[in-house]
Amino acid sequence: MADAIDAPTLIPVTVAVCLAPRRVRELELQLPAGATVADALRACGVDGAQPTGAAPAAQALDCGIWGRKVALTQPLAPFDRVEVYRPLQVDPKRARRERFERQGKRGSGLFAKRTAKTAED
Repeated sequence: MADAIDAPTLIPVTVAVCLAPRRVRELELQLPAGATVADALRACGVDGAQPTGAAPAAQALDCGIWGRKVALTQPLAPFDRVEVYRPLQVDPKRARRERFERQGKRGSGLFAKRTAKTAED
């Protein structure tokens, strides 16, 4: 009975890392209760991983739990999913503008897949 009291309580945590496009690595971890996001990253070896050629200001890892950005000091709860985010390569507004210019007015929007007959009606 004394062993059960002395043993640390472990919580299950998932770490999802995406350091390259379309490549996600998910790791299942068992961490002691009270562990932080930084502890989870250290446990899976991600804390020092940086995109190659990134500027020093952009090298800080952006992390979140279930899609919400959090600090590295955030304590973890059981079954949390820690996510490591890559920096954006292109501004989303600019990418949309460029796609629209390539596709033109007819190739984008809500009714882009309408046939010519349907468009006349």
